[in-house]
Amino acid sequence: MHRTKVRVVRDALDANDTIARANRADFDRAGVTVVNLMSSPGAGKTMLLERALRDLDGVRAGVLEGDVRGSLDADRIAALHIPVAQIETDEGFGGECHLDANMVRSALPSVPLDELDLLVIENVGNLVCPAEFRVGEDHRIMIASVTEGEDKPLKYPLMFRACDLVIVNKIDLLPHLEFDVDKLLYHVEAVHPGVERLLVSARTGEGMDEVRDWLVRATTRQPVPA
Repeated sequence: MHRTKVRVVRDALDANDTIARANRADFDRAGVTVVNLMSSPGAGKTMLLERALRDLDGVRAGVLEGDVRGSLDADRIAALHIPVAQIETDEGFGGECHLDANMVRSALPSVPLDELDLLVIENVGNLVCPAEFRVGEDHRIMIASVTEGEDKPLKYPLMFRACDLVIVNKIDLLPHLEFDVDKLLYHVEAVHPGVERLLVSARTGEGMDEVRDWLVRATTRQPVPA
């Protein structure tokens, strides 16, 4: 039974990777840079994304919003007059805890890829599954928050190993918490040596210039001739 279970999981991941490569080919043709934004629920992905997108002068951005149910986050992005499509994963018992490559592929006709420089995929809030499923992205950003505890990198190492940038959000709350930022960063370094890290408050805007600059630097892809 155990071997069968492992084989089924491997087959599912392999099938996902095949679709992810097809997504990547479409992104290449359109010249779109794709960022997969991941975190636990409530870490501040949407607020950070709202503020970052407002400041991206000269970068044409679009968003795919992943949630188990509802369009609350997508509505917030749409209010910025940014192209956005909602992906709901609530098709089974409780809903899927992550986006996969096929979900993303199904949503792509809802955003104008040929008119975008940057596509941000806001994944479902979860610290396990999103790290296991590639969707065709160029970069992965992991958002941790100071309300979660310093030990998250040790408990969920794959999430921190799989990302290109770790953003520590909600630093405006530090005066009110017993939270050791240095300890968190030490654990991040232990599981992913050398990964880039930014300390920010999406609410106050502190550190968000660095997030904007990172996204601008990442948005370098040019269309591939047909």
